[in-house]
Amino acid sequence: MAGAENHYIMPRAEFDKPVKILIVVSPYYKDIADNMIAGAIAEIEACGGTHEIIEVPGALEIPTAIAMAERLSNYDGYVALGCVIRGETTHYDTVCNDSSRAIQLLGLQGLCIGNGILTVENRKQAEVRADPQDQNKGGGAAAAALHLVALSRKWGSPRTGVGFKPATEEIQLAGDL
Repeated sequence: MAGAENHYIMPRAEFDKPVKILIVVSPYYKDIADNMIAGAIAEIEACGGTHEIIEVPGALEIPTAIAMAERLSNYDGYVALGCVIRGETTHYDTVCNDSSRAIQLLGLQGLCIGNGILTVENRKQAEVRADPQDQNKGGGAAAAALHLVALSRKWGSPRTGVGFKPATEEIQLAGDL
């Protein structure tokens, strides 16, 4: 049973400047979603961050909402929360695979996303994973997003004396001549 194993947990990410995180949740299973949200909020607030929450109808809409927010807003990172419980049809496989793939593609484009979409066989598995006092997958997804934000800030910081100047600086310098 996975719940009985010990796993290494990275130290909490730290920030000089506060982090703003968007939690995108599909509350299809409202009690499970609420537990995951509680875990995510606790993790974000523990590092001094702020958050907003939006709801979407299902797990397939989560990546779309994140992509829209990235284009139209100013969040540092995103937490995707939802739950897909296996049913009698192959719809489960489509939802699990496509939502995960879309989130991964957004991440590869540079977005800082923690994927907390549970994909489980039954409700009991979801309850254990969502519980902030048990597996706390909502908190884990928030921690993942926060660690990625920390990396993006580390690598995205201004560099001096190395490489080329951005074109906008070169144009400005040429205009000063």
